Amino acid sequence: MKALLKRLERIFRNLSARERVLVSTVGALLVVSLLWFGAIVPVTDSAARADGRVEVTEQQLEFALRLRREFDEVQQRLSVVESGIQGGPSGNLRTTLETLAQRASVKIDAMEPQVAPASERYRETRVEVSLKMVSLPDAVRYLHEIESTDQLLTIKALRIRMRPDKLALLDVTFTVSSFEPI
Repeated sequence: MKALLKRLERIFRNLSARERVLVSTVGALLVVSLLWFGAIVPVTDSAARADGRVEVTEQQLEFALRLRREFDEVQQRLSVVESGIQGGPSGNLRTTLETLAQRASVKIDAMEPQVAPASERYRETRVEVSLKMVSLPDAVRYLHEIESTDQLLTIKALRIRMRPDKLALLDVTFTVSSFEPI
């Protein structure tokens, strides 16, 4: 290795001043290129990848925090519903619906019990209610009575059809559920 360096030094000394400047410039450019592509570019690429990972992680954190807020909101609503089930009045669903229909001046055409999915904590009673030839204000009043009663009732699967023979009247079918603790 020493012999090679001495030989290169001898060759460099035998060059003219102009050639030495040219070889020195090329050597300096080679060293700068090696530093640039060997050290600086990998470090900046690594920093850019780290910045990208930080950004992705921040987005994931925001998503997780948003999910947590939504989960907390759902838990809060669930606890309100569960306390309503536990402490609210209970009664026969069909009787309650008939009483509310009388209060809203609506005549129920049919009430059919429906099969509700089983739950470990609550017994769900489900009834499909049919109203025939009812006006929109009367239907809204009845649905509002159901939603605002002290007993916890939920309305599901609401279907409203216009009557072809009397356009001012509707046929309304919906499902109402009540819950009791087991």
